[in-house]
Amino acid sequence: MSRTIKALALGTLLWLLAANEAGAQYPVYRLGYSGAGITQNLNNVIEKSGLWGKHGLDVKAIYFTSGATMAQALVGGDIDLTDSNIPTMLNLRAAGILEVKVVAVSMNRILLSFVARKGIRTPVDLKGKKLAISRYGSSSDFITRLLLRYWKLDPDKDVAIIQAGGNDAVRIAAMVAGHIDGALIGSYDMRRILDTGCCANLADLEDLPIEYSRFGIVVPTATIKSRKEQLRRYLQGYTEGIYLYKTRPDLPIALLKREGVKDAEEGYKKIAKALREYPVPEEKGVQTALDSIGTPKSKGAEAKDFIDASLLEEIKKSGFIDGLYGR
Repeated sequence: MSRTIKALALGTLLWLLAANEAGAQYPVYRLGYSGAGITQNLNNVIEKSGLWGKHGLDVKAIYFTSGATMAQALVGGDIDLTDSNIPTMLNLRAAGILEVKVVAVSMNRILLSFVARKGIRTPVDLKGKKLAISRYGSSSDFITRLLLRYWKLDPDKDVAIIQAGGNDAVRIAAMVAGHIDGALIGSYDMRRILDTGCCANLADLEDLPIEYSRFGIVVPTATIKSRKEQLRRYLQGYTEGIYLYKTRPDLPIALLKREGVKDAEEGYKKIAKALREYPVPEEKGVQTALDSIGTPKSKGAEAKDFIDASLLEEIKKSGFIDGLYGR
């Protein structure tokens, strides 16, 4: 173990001992997340493994039905940070509403599928059809528009984009009933909708040549300064959670099954493969996320202005991540 990582571990241990002697509670972080599946599964693994307490934090995970409502909560100070829907959070800064920074990106791929009702065989067949998102300004909105532009379709002219609210289950029910013609669905929910016989998988977005920062940690810029040590411990716990997820499949698979995922083993493999050991934010993926927003104020925005990788770089240099993986 390097001297740096020993110092970091000793510092955390001394802080915990001092807090316990003083009868103090761990600092609370109110974490916002939206969409069941990937973030919920990872958060549950971290919580069940006791990692937040190990790193001296009390993390309260709060579920939101869309990234748009989660963004409102972040602006209102009802939550302290978010770990999903990065584009929606970036839009807060692009629109001049709240100064935020991306401090970690756990995935640089879009782990979603686009499902359409039978009879729609190619992207061109989507012209004139109704596509569902959760809410305007949400991650599902941005990614749907990004995908349509990738397919050379105009999201404002060639299709009707409809707010359906809710999660995959809501959109699946709407497609089965024939109310909509297509929507993004979590890859781990594919079996559920294909078994209905209503629809077909038009594309697995993870197979497309698109680097896209969707899942990761976004915090108000002021938090990085005011709660730096706590945020560093949060990122250590988060990074260790990714390690446990990738190397100990039994718990995440059991949790996926409990969440109703039909093919939990396959869903786990997709998530574990996409999770990054070193979740540092990279400009290419963040830039794609920024470009997907598509608003006048987001045009010309540069990813480097939305990133603060300093704490994760510090954690990496300490040897903490290499130590987890036995390197």
